[in-house]
Amino acid sequence: MQPYQHILAVLLLFVVSLSGMAQAPATFENAKGAMRKVYSASPETFYCGCAIQWTTASAGYPNLKTCGYKVRKDAKRASRIEWEHIMPAHAFGQHRACWQAGGRKNCASDPVFRRMEADMHNLAPAIGEINNDRSNFRFGLLPATPRQHGDCPFKVEFQQRVAEPRAEIRGQIARTYFYMHDRYNLRLSDAQERLFMAWDKQYPVTDEERKRHEHIAQYMGNSNPFVTGKRRWSRGYKPMGEGDSAVPGTSTAARSPGDTGQAIAPKPVHGNRNSRVYHLPEGCPSYLAMKPANRIAFQTEAEARAAGYRKAGNCS
Repeated sequence: MQPYQHILAVLLLFVVSLSGMAQAPATFENAKGAMRKVYSASPETFYCGCAIQWTTASAGYPNLKTCGYKVRKDAKRASRIEWEHIMPAHAFGQHRACWQAGGRKNCASDPVFRRMEADMHNLAPAIGEINNDRSNFRFGLLPATPRQHGDCPFKVEFQQRVAEPRAEIRGQIARTYFYMHDRYNLRLSDAQERLFMAWDKQYPVTDEERKRHEHIAQYMGNSNPFVTGKRRWSRGYKPMGEGDSAVPGTSTAARSPGDTGQAIAPKPVHGNRNSRVYHLPEGCPSYLAMKPANRIAFQTEAEARAAGYRKAGNCS
């Protein structure tokens, strides 16, 4: 290659990189359309490994026979592809003041929430019924739980609110969670941190994960450093919070649209006067479920224990 040809090649790569950055999706709908293109080369559902037949720019249906899938309950949702947030919207949304004040619908004008919702590094195509059954449950191992979806290697324990993914995607799940917590300055529970660190080590990055990541990075304009190897999660890791940097005056854990930029006070531990059980603001799905009349607030978990309360059994 002549010197000028080399320079042209470098410039071309630079332009392609910039164009990929310019295409970063602004909304969840935009992200789904882009993800459809990412998965055109390897159309396979995330949790079950079923082949996908695409029908529109972002929609399709799974070929259930290719993975031995059996409908558990909802045939309608089992017949379509839905775009799954690997780290559920509830898990990252509850860190936002808008969500705390009114749930997901209340976050439509929150720029950081929209950024998290449309982050393609956290999206994957799933059978609709599996997406619904996984809900916002935490990930874990369920050795005594039988499969409920035919040969699909996905398990769910509804009472414990735990989902077990197939081994092939556990490493990817771990690195996705590391990415979301790191980029958006979220807190990771001790139990989930230990699980994901084990999965990250046990199931290293595959060629397929790396190729898909590179494609997504072209759209997003940023990579997942836990896939590229530029960062490694360790106990006590301090998130960088880079996902807030393009939204002046916001902080993932502490701002809502229209506020003054001052941090919200840490959320209290909720105790139930009747059951003498306490719920943490993160990792406990029933944190907001108890009746206000039964609720007592503690500043710390230690304070709740000192008062004779025990941690809820469905907390991660």
